[in-house]
Amino acid sequence: MTVYRPELHVTAERGILEGPAGVFRSGGPEARVWHMFYQYRPAPGEASRWGHEMSEDDPFSFLDCNDVIVPVGGETNIRAGAVTESNDGNGVDLYFSSETAAGNTVQIAHVDNIDELCDFDDEEFEGAPNQSELPATRLGAVVEDTDAAANFRSPCVVPGWEEVDDRGQGHSGCLMLAVTGPVEAPVPVVLSSEDGRDWRLLGPLTFEGDTGYDLDTSLVAPRIIRLRDEVNGDVRDVLFITLERDGKDTAVYAVGELRGNVFSLEGPFRILDHGHDFTRPRNTNYRTSESDAETRYERAYLYGFMTNTDRAGDPTEEPNWEAEGWANALTLPRRVTLQGGRLYQVPAPGLPDAVDTTDRARLWTALCDIPSGSNVTVEVLDGTGEAAAVITHDGDTLTLDRMDGSPATAELHDADEDNITVIVDGSTIEVYAGGGSVVMSSRIWPESNCAGIRARATDGAEIQSEWRRGYPGR
Repeated sequence: MTVYRPELHVTAERGILEGPAGVFRSGGPEARVWHMFYQYRPAPGEASRWGHEMSEDDPFSFLDCNDVIVPVGGETNIRAGAVTESNDGNGVDLYFSSETAAGNTVQIAHVDNIDELCDFDDEEFEGAPNQSELPATRLGAVVEDTDAAANFRSPCVVPGWEEVDDRGQGHSGCLMLAVTGPVEAPVPVVLSSEDGRDWRLLGPLTFEGDTGYDLDTSLVAPRIIRLRDEVNGDVRDVLFITLERDGKDTAVYAVGELRGNVFSLEGPFRILDHGHDFTRPRNTNYRTSESDAETRYERAYLYGFMTNTDRAGDPTEEPNWEAEGWANALTLPRRVTLQGGRLYQVPAPGLPDAVDTTDRARLWTALCDIPSGSNVTVEVLDGTGEAAAVITHDGDTLTLDRMDGSPATAELHDADEDNITVIVDGSTIEVYAGGGSVVMSSRIWPESNCAGIRARATDGAEIQSEWRRGYPGR
């Protein structure tokens, strides 16, 4: 019996998931088909490669597909990157990091029809297939060492602007964020291209304005999206970076405008997720021809990586590795909006119905009135009826306690709504509060699965309405 493997969160069928590689939505104007590419190792000591899962109609019902990029020749690992519509609109490009003994380069594989990636016989690829047997056609390196920078890796590719000063003019060419330099001292850089094939280095990513963080140490996994601020209507760049420090990763974001290789900040970087185990967010690309220009930047979708170690840690220490042969997970997809320079994150539409299709996942959501000094306490119960995790909302702060002596906390704001949503799925828990202004993602290992969610209000707080999904509350 599976105890720890989540049913709605993506995990590797076997082996060690190392993070989302790229996410692409296709299937017409509603982009109903979700393609999740992830970096993983089939077993400790084996080379990293790209796995692939696909879900139709919602981003929760993923079907495991065959590997799509594997090491060839002298490659030692295939690492994460980005998946985008080809610049000419014909098919989809997969940008990935190719690691060899000499270092890293950014390379491309191409797929003519991404929705047909799962349409071949699994038996044809039993064992460890060669890349030539896989449905993605490798086109070679597009970013290699130069006199100015070397060891390019972790590419993020998005459409470039037609006119930098007038964002209403649409797109032309491509923009890439990547990382260069040695692993112990990475340097994020910005590149541009007219066709997605020939790239020009613009320079190291630099900042204008108060960053709020010391950015002189390890910065990795740069990612960028565009959102229209719901308050003033302006389209803004939202930059994500991951800070590798003290054996733990912290994902932060800033809002502003990227011009060339200079990012002008409207305010300091903020923490993206306040939980114990969130890192390396990934943006979701889609066919720009299938979107309405007037609504293109109203929202975006993000995934993150859930792991309780940094890259130097040992994921095989997770209880699920010994018990079930897999390690690490991805978060649920989040619909992200920008309001007054701040990101708001909520679960992607369709989650309640998806929970009802599972055997063990639980969802609890409530609208509350929580004056300062009062609190609402939510307990996640294990199979013995004991609390495996406790969430506390006291009107000013949100706390997620895994009962291990190291609770995660986040500050709430007066203008935020007093609502809470808790999703427990196998060994994952995600908490959304304040209308999505605060999110927490953590791994937990409740004994004998989650048996239920119990909530109470004290000291003048009130649970005005609550809603449960998932057995036995479905």
